[in-house]
Amino acid sequence: MKFTGAKVKLSRSLGIPITPKAAKYMERRPYGPGEHGPPHLSRRSKMSPYKQQLVEKQRLRAQYNVHERQMVNYYKKAAHAPGNTGENLVRLLESRLDATVVRGGLAGSIYAARQFVNHGHIQVNGKRVNIPSYQVKVGDVINVKDKSRKMLPFTQVPYTTNQPPYLDFEKASCSVKVLSEPKREEIPVVCEVPLVVEFYSK
Repeated sequence: MKFTGAKVKLSRSLGIPITPKAAKYMERRPYGPGEHGPPHLSRRSKMSPYKQQLVEKQRLRAQYNVHERQMVNYYKKAAHAPGNTGENLVRLLESRLDATVVRGGLAGSIYAARQFVNHGHIQVNGKRVNIPSYQVKVGDVINVKDKSRKMLPFTQVPYTTNQPPYLDFEKASCSVKVLSEPKREEIPVVCEVPLVVEFYSK
């Protein structure tokens, strides 16, 4: 969705930190934005079922920074694939190149990952790929281009040491290998996915 507004405000509104800066800010103010402050904490309990579904859908979209049209397409693919629709949906989103770049520690946020990919700093199996929605597969190796490694953003790699078990980070080559398909319980996304499925299945 290429959100260009205040990331901290969006994070507080959805109740999830979508950038490192938002995470630090929300430690001090763990409630929604607005002049009324902490009473926002009680909003979720007052939501209608439809509102709860809508919020969870927005949370999922925000964590992967995708357009509504893209989300609808992912849902359709997930619904037609064998297995649990919710798990299929998250697996498709998690297999995006920009999401893999973040999970592997090559970027600090999904926004930075999208920029790195768009600007041609990321390679898949030795070839430049500048499409954030590119679907990575088991066995793929994602790395920062040699000429880009000396740039300031990549001197901080890895941005996280908590890589999920389906990825293997190698600092020497500044690369991440996809070891297996991500499982829902391994994916660190904050969302009630069944509510998202209910929202789109109407």
